Amino acid sequence: MKTGTYSNNIIKKPWGYEYLVFENEQVALWALFIAENQQTSMHCHPNKTTGLIVLDGTCEVNFFSNKFIVNELDKIMIRKGLFHSTKSLSENGSVIFEIETPNNKQDLVRFDDLYGRKGLPYEGKEFEQPKANDCLWINENYDLNFSKFANCKLTIYSVDNIDFFNKFDDSANFIVLNGGIMTDYDVALVNPGDIINNVIAKKITSVFKNIIPNTKFLFIQKNK
Repeated sequence: MKTGTYSNNIIKKPWGYEYLVFENEQVALWALFIAENQQTSMHCHPNKTTGLIVLDGTCEVNFFSNKFIVNELDKIMIRKGLFHSTKSLSENGSVIFEIETPNNKQDLVRFDDLYGRKGLPYEGKEFEQPKANDCLWINENYDLNFSKFANCKLTIYSVDNIDFFNKFDDSANFIVLNGGIMTDYDVALVNPGDIINNVIAKKITSVFKNIIPNTKFLFIQKNK
């Protein structure tokens, strides 16, 4: 996907809609709204890793052989080629962040679908419509146009030091937009596109203290 392809539009879905929130050369972050008792196709991404974090509502994520209930601020990382489907269980629907690595929206295989899209590729331009004013956007300078979204508070931090993680409690979640955490011998441990809980971040950085300069984290917490 070329930068900017979806930046101005919402993509209508039979289960709701989705739109692009942020993209760079490595990742794309999307906001999804899934209506009550509606669900995405059973699909996979052969060439990209996907991370999901629920902002508002409760979802059921199905992996063929097992299912998981995912509540607010719960996260799931989905490997390349793993078939999955996400269903909203909430009366008012569910809002989810989906982060994809690498940035390629066309990397999609639909195995099954309630809405007749079985075996079909990603939606074409006829399903696009202009974004509304309340759509979230993070620009190329990592500036948010809203700090509150889907009953959550969002903050972007530029991080150079592992002491950063000591500022937050164990429930904190971070989406890595660029940079990451490395070993001292240049092996990447935390990469763009990862959704990392602060407990894990503290454990990793207790041993491996090399954060790539100006790593950008999107911090998510519920509004209080």
